Amino acid sequence: MIDYKIAVVVGSLRQDSFNRKLADAVVSLAPSYFLFKQLQIGNLPLYNQDDDDNQAESVKQMKSEIKSAHGILFVTPEYNRSIPGVLKNAIDHASRPFGQSAWLGKPAGILGVSPDTTGTAMAQQHLRNVLATLDMPTLGQPEVFIQAKTGLFDEEGNIGADSRIFLQSWMDRYVAWVKKHTA
Repeated sequence: MIDYKIAVVVGSLRQDSFNRKLADAVVSLAPSYFLFKQLQIGNLPLYNQDDDDNQAESVKQMKSEIKSAHGILFVTPEYNRSIPGVLKNAIDHASRPFGQSAWLGKPAGILGVSPDTTGTAMAQQHLRNVLATLDMPTLGQPEVFIQAKTGLFDEEGNIGADSRIFLQSWMDRYVAWVKKHTA
């Protein structure tokens, strides 16, 4: 059986980020032959097209990890009804220079959690628009707009019982999505 490498992009740099906790917990719902690795995006310089011919080592490393991945998992908070700047910066870096996008054709899944009752619905919609431009097939259903509240995670940091069935069904669909688009 093939091992599927999945690059995880968490759109928050905060140490105690709900989205980082979600990214850490949801991967345990995947089969053992799905291997997840969080990309480091906090050390990237601000994107500047003048640097396209001489990208920073941190950018080259991230692009290499994306290119070697079978799929991408985005886990994003919502800042001011959109995606965080640090996430957009990482996306821009890996899509450049023009014609050399590391994202091209990579199957994607999107999750997000927020204290707001609508979860990260607007951020995810904006991210879907960006991913469409990058020609990334993105899992459409089920959408995952999670409100951070008691019980989302258990004491060990795993997905709590109330959310486990829904997130397991999402992960099962994501696994099938990646397999379909990497066959």
